[in-house]
Amino acid sequence: MANKSLNKDRRAVINDIRKKQGRAERVRGAAIVGVCVAIALVIVGAAAWGPITGFFKDREYNDVALQDIGKSPKAAGCQKVTEMAADGNQNHIATGTQQTYTTAPPAFGPHWNEANVAPADMSRKFYTAADRPELEALVHNLEHGYTIVWYDETVSKDEQDLLYAIGKKFSGTSNFRYKFIAAPWTAADAKETAVAGDKKTEFPSGTHIALTHWYADPANPTEASTQKGAFQYCADVSGEAIKDFMQKFPYTASPEAQAM
Repeated sequence: MANKSLNKDRRAVINDIRKKQGRAERVRGAAIVGVCVAIALVIVGAAAWGPITGFFKDREYNDVALQDIGKSPKAAGCQKVTEMAADGNQNHIATGTQQTYTTAPPAFGPHWNEANVAPADMSRKFYTAADRPELEALVHNLEHGYTIVWYDETVSKDEQDLLYAIGKKFSGTSNFRYKFIAAPWTAADAKETAVAGDKKTEFPSGTHIALTHWYADPANPTEASTQKGAFQYCADVSGEAIKDFMQKFPYTASPEAQAM
């Protein structure tokens, strides 16, 4: 009888230990699941937070006038507008063929002319290096009266945000006065520019933003002798400089103003 009682007590102890071990394992399992869920939420939250913060940052400029975004032309180190004789009107080259331009960035010249490739869609106002159309496509936009604001690879994310906010001031495709694009100028682009046989790979010293427009006399837009490229270089982003430039060189003063 004593042995039976001892065995019974031993089994009870073993069962109790097993129950405790089972509870401990379930607690550990729940803790591991909890940690995994927490990590997943952090990852998802981090992924979502970028667009959300970008959205709210963009909204900061909804009620800010164009000329008040960024710095004043003087504070932004904007140089005087320069002009030079233009060529390339209606000079269409085969899509995919690279063109050597004479300025960095280009304001005129031979360009591509293929549906869905060139010119770039008016609905896009801001590009990054990852999705920007080729130079030869954007030059066709210039021929149609666009102002293109180029930014080099040293421009900060905050300044790109300013350009994105400026681009939103020109949203839509129905108002041709809103022919505006902000696009990057990259090291690869420099290989497509040359001046007097020398490679011109950068904007003028100290500048990182360039405004360009392909000008033509609105009264006689196909007259080659009146066409010229307009340029303005700045160290920083200036909404006021962009506004002034676009007023001085409106879309109507271009070789093909009525084309989208």
